[in-house]
Amino acid sequence: MDFELSDEQRLLRDTVRDFARQEVAPAAADLDREKRFPYELVRKLGDLGLMGIPLPEEYGGGGADTLSYALAIEELGRVDSSVAITVAAHTSLGTMPIHLWGTDEQKSQWLPDLCGGRKLAAFGLTEPEAGSDAGATRTTARLVDGEFAINGSKQFITNAGTDITACVTITALTNPSEDRREISNIIVPNGTRGYGIGEPYRKMGWNASDTRPLSFEDCRVPASNLLGQPGAGFRQFMQILEGGRIGVAALAVGLAQGALDEALAYAKERRTWGKPISSYQAIQAKIADLSSQIEATRLLTYRAAVQKDRGEPFGLAAAQAKLISGRLAVRATEEAVQIHGGYGYIEEYPVCRFYRDAKILTIGEGTDEVQQMVIARQLGC
Repeated sequence: MDFELSDEQRLLRDTVRDFARQEVAPAAADLDREKRFPYELVRKLGDLGLMGIPLPEEYGGGGADTLSYALAIEELGRVDSSVAITVAAHTSLGTMPIHLWGTDEQKSQWLPDLCGGRKLAAFGLTEPEAGSDAGATRTTARLVDGEFAINGSKQFITNAGTDITACVTITALTNPSEDRREISNIIVPNGTRGYGIGEPYRKMGWNASDTRPLSFEDCRVPASNLLGQPGAGFRQFMQILEGGRIGVAALAVGLAQGALDEALAYAKERRTWGKPISSYQAIQAKIADLSSQIEATRLLTYRAAVQKDRGEPFGLAAAQAKLISGRLAVRATEEAVQIHGGYGYIEEYPVCRFYRDAKILTIGEGTDEVQQMVIARQLGC
């Protein structure tokens, strides 16, 4: 495997790194404290062409590969994972289904604004009783006079309720009979009558990210809003989740790296008994372990991205990367707080926010337990 990044990939990585340090970092604490969505940052990311990195240039996307996309998400996650998940959920979950299975008309309608970051897209899969068991969807979409009449609910949906959200693609039963449960994907534009967007959740972390419950009560959309073929929804969303794990793993690697960055800088500055705490073996062991584990996890994440770009099977590597990166992010942020001591418990220091943000990475985009099932299945168990 070639471990060298191309000139284009390095340029993209460095561009996002500079943007994260100069634009995101100064705003991150205020956005978190005020639980405020980063509209200005999204606009700037769009202006830089970073809201549609792996999407076609003909629709305003970057036309880049999956590894380039992972590099960008990693750099954003290194500074603020709320901003990183906003970009990742918009790209991997919200926009990608339209790119992969949309008609030419659907692509022309939605992709230019989505790729340009002028609008956001969401993906509505999780339900109150169909989270990890995604195939247990209960939301229904009955075809009536050329329209889908949608009834049901979704929860924990990212990017659905912002002022610039354009649409959500939802999974729904288009044939709910027990002998042939037909799950399909349907585009529901924001503002559609009968489509209710709940209040934002009060969360442990990711406070600058928009996360809400959705409801559908006789919500009517044209039959032409069907995405792909009827009954293809299960296969489609499994493919979306598989690719999305690469982005979430990259985010987790970035968060772990950001925690290590903060811990190392603090350890070099903080002095006890006349010398910096970075000179003590106990601190050095923590930093050495984290550095080694982050690099190993980064390489596995990149491997999954490269396999996807080559058209090779990448599901195993993506699930492995998702599993260990989330756990690593939790451990890295915990150790970073520990190295900071009492200051790590104070909101003034970024590691406090990093610690709160990390836990969701073992839950969202498929829990650790789901990843273990996926990995075991890939290994023939």
